[in-house]
Amino acid sequence: MMFIRRRGSAVVEAALMMPWIVFLFIGVFDFGFYAYASIATQNAARAAAIQVATGLTDACAAARGELGVVPNVVGVSTCEPTPATVDNTHPVAVCTGVLSATTSSPCGLPTAICADCAPAICAAPCKATSIQAVVTYITIPLLPIPGILTGQMRLTRIAEMRILEQ
Repeated sequence: MMFIRRRGSAVVEAALMMPWIVFLFIGVFDFGFYAYASIATQNAARAAAIQVATGLTDACAAARGELGVVPNVVGVSTCEPTPATVDNTHPVAVCTGVLSATTSSPCGLPTAICADCAPAICAAPCKATSIQAVVTYITIPLLPIPGILTGQMRLTRIAEMRILEQ
């Protein structure tokens, strides 16, 4: 009769699986942070658009208020004027502009015509009816996962709000 020694096999199996478990944990952590940052950026764009559409002018403060929950925005007191100028030291850019049936995007993005006034409906000169807010946020550097997550992401979200007439 042959006896096979099985003592210690669980330790060997755990040691062989440990890199995969750590890799999976890091991937879930990174993805969760990026998803959270994406939601916070969308909320910041919405808050900036609402701020400007209601007649208030400080869209940057509204965006920073919504993005204040992410680590690299704490202590930031200004916003960059265009999405292209965002970097690690200035992680937030807020750009707002008025949209009408004849105007293009005010923030250097592809042409965007306001959603609630089509050229066929609105005779020239068209009255501006919407505000577009573009918020760009660059995330903190996290651990990169080759081919999937780069370690740092530039998130741009756009919100459009109707101008409230007084």
